[in-house]
Amino acid sequence: MTRIVIAPLAAPRWYPPGVDPDRWRRALAEDVVDILATLAEVEAGVAVTAADRSLADAVLWPTMRVYQLTELTMPTVLAAAAGDGYDQAALVAVDAPDLPAMLIGKLLRPLGSRPVSVAPAIGEAGLLGLAARLPAPGWLPDLALADADPAALRRAAPGPGQVAVSPGWHRLAGPDDLARLDPALEGWEATRALLSL
Repeated sequence: MTRIVIAPLAAPRWYPPGVDPDRWRRALAEDVVDILATLAEVEAGVAVTAADRSLADAVLWPTMRVYQLTELTMPTVLAAAAGDGYDQAALVAVDAPDLPAMLIGKLLRPLGSRPVSVAPAIGEAGLLGLAARLPAPGWLPDLALADADPAALRRAAPGPGQVAVSPGWHRLAGPDDLARLDPALEGWEATRALLSL
């Protein structure tokens, strides 16, 4: 079985006041890409639109795949991974720089018995991540991670039991989310450095 974890490098929904938006995007992308690069037993990649290809090139590790797509919706990114022959794929939000790697493993684990697994974004609507057996089910809505939620996916599925819900984590979607960042966790150096300026 071959698996890949992909970070769609979509523009963040929020930028801290006084922080350059381009530097913020790069810091988030760098930290999430670093998390993916250290995962065991999976390959890693990013998905970008043509406008953001330079961002991907700036943060990629040498062995990572890049999917340049017209849109970064869940079905589009999963279809690209399926086209590369992967059996399973997970998508992880780019605005979760302190995400513990073990939560990505928990997102993938239910795929042994269910076609889709989701991790909610804590404190807001939207998903932190989604994993699916490939090819992905046709009932997945044509949405980005930020626009989907577990309840909507369960309604779209032929049966609610086809969507497993794994533990969630916070995304940086507003000023209140900065307080959720865990300074005790290793990693997220780029975001941490930018916020300490």
